[in-house]
Amino acid sequence: FFFKLPSDSFKYLGWCDIEEHGVRGNQLRCPRVREGPPEEELFFRKEEHTLKKRKLVTDPEKWEKRLQENWENCAELNLSFQDLGDLYQVENFKRILRRLIRVEKLWLVDNSLTDLSAIRLPRCRELNVNKNHFTSFKQLPKIPQIQHLSLADNNITTLSGISDFRHTPLESLILRRNPCEFQERYRQLVFSSLPNLKMLDGIPKLPEDCSPPDVRFFYRMCTIL
Repeated sequence: FFFKLPSDSFKYLGWCDIEEHGVRGNQLRCPRVREGPPEEELFFRKEEHTLKKRKLVTDPEKWEKRLQENWENCAELNLSFQDLGDLYQVENFKRILRRLIRVEKLWLVDNSLTDLSAIRLPRCRELNVNKNHFTSFKQLPKIPQIQHLSLADNNITTLSGISDFRHTPLESLILRRNPCEFQERYRQLVFSSLPNLKMLDGIPKLPEDCSPPDVRFFYRMCTIL
């Protein structure tokens, strides 16, 4: 349970539930949070042989299993490389995220995430969502206490919505390898939208980053008739 999981180096040979164990969710370094597919789904895929016979689980046992996860007490959690390929996996993943009311450091790298706008992480100070499929700042979770945000290797095309972080204590932002990085006067635009930001893409705020975008540029244009 204490080894980092690779992104997609291994394929599952079968699905099974681990029963009668004392491991809690906040004790795992990089746990998988997916649920096994239902028998109907496996039958449709012709993979019914991969699922061991499941016993009928009672409501008290379901509640005990939910308490055992203990996600509400997690302060640091790595849920990267989940390989979320099916809807039931994505929904279970979001169910866990909604329970992270005390998490302060969260890693969600390489999970093919597209929209977490319905998720709120009230105490999160450090969030790493590198290598996902976000296209806008509006698709990020609500993170009012964020200080360090990493969004490298996504598909954010514009800086629209970045000003929503103006009233947060955001100090460090990483946007490397996003299309918006190639926008003209990119660093000036980011720092003008986020006056309290101290570091962008691993580079501290420079004197030339402090000046606002040159709005007088258009007035210097000359039209010859």
